[in-house]
Amino acid sequence: MKKVLLGAVLVGVATFANAQKSEVADAKKEWNLFQIIANGKTPLDKKLTALQTGLKHTDLAIVHEKSKNLTEAWSYRALFSSTIAVLDTVNVDNSIKNQAIAEEAIVKAKALDTKGEEKTNIENAEINALNAVKIRAFAAYNKQDFAGAMKYFNEVTVKNPNDTAMYLNAGIMARNIKNYPETVRNFKKLISFNTPTAKDLYGEVINITLTEIKDTVDALALIKEASAKYPDAENFTQLETQLYMNQGNVAKSIEMLDKLLAKNPNNANYQYLRGDIYYQQAVEVQNRINKISDDAQKAKIKLTPKQLKESETLRVQLTGLLDKALPYYLKSAEIDPKYAPALEALKRVYAFKNDTVKYDAVKKQLDALTPANK
Repeated sequence: MKKVLLGAVLVGVATFANAQKSEVADAKKEWNLFQIIANGKTPLDKKLTALQTGLKHTDLAIVHEKSKNLTEAWSYRALFSSTIAVLDTVNVDNSIKNQAIAEEAIVKAKALDTKGEEKTNIENAEINALNAVKIRAFAAYNKQDFAGAMKYFNEVTVKNPNDTAMYLNAGIMARNIKNYPETVRNFKKLISFNTPTAKDLYGEVINITLTEIKDTVDALALIKEASAKYPDAENFTQLETQLYMNQGNVAKSIEMLDKLLAKNPNNANYQYLRGDIYYQQAVEVQNRINKISDDAQKAKIKLTPKQLKESETLRVQLTGLLDKALPYYLKSAEIDPKYAPALEALKRVYAFKNDTVKYDAVKKQLDALTPANK
């Protein structure tokens, strides 16, 4: 009697084990049936129901000792759940939940698939899982939820680090919400791929770093990096020049403008800026002279011999600086006779020198310019 009972128990266990293995076969059947309705006009809810049915078969298969390590149990689980994730655009939470199920199944299937027999199914599941995130990203963008879109685009870049378009999208979304560090991070990553847009992106990143983040040190490093990659691009040299000029770094400003003039000596603006370096120094000297005079007037005293000597020394410096600026202003006006900044600068220099003839001539040129040219 005991033997009969034992035999009955063994038969029952075997039957149950086979039943678990049949869950994999049923899952495969459900997947094949889904292929029939997938491309038709079947409503979304019916497609999702079919997929959920197949997924339930894998639920049973992966918990049983006899089938939990079958590659197909996990590869089809990945297919069902990843397809739900990519199709369910109505219930975002359900899409995210099934994406997580798919990603877990993909990892398990890859580990079990030592012969590569389920490679295609696994790859398709990976594509679905990634596309599910992209769909959520674009859906958020269409709703003008730029923060949400940025989060999803960033998620795509983590999953697929070579998807350059997603770095661009994430950077644009970050810029839309004024998350400038995140914009810079994504654009820098995109630049590292040397895409056709890298040169323009350098300009964008440098501008954001200067005007929004206000980090001149990092901006200067970026400018130098861009100049090294694109030595023929004058705009990066211009930016570096302007940065030095803003800092009052005369020596570096001259160095950079001389580089620009070596490449393009017939640029009226470069010639003007080269002269203006000396002119701005002259203005500072004039301010020092004025302060000496103002101090004496406030004290209601005449200039002391020391102050007179200092003023005279400063006037010599002032004249020397204006004499250095003058040839560049003249060259700028020669290159472009309608370049108003150069003409205005010449008028100021001639006024200081009391050269009324040249002053009147330049003034006449300025007066002849239309407002559009000034």
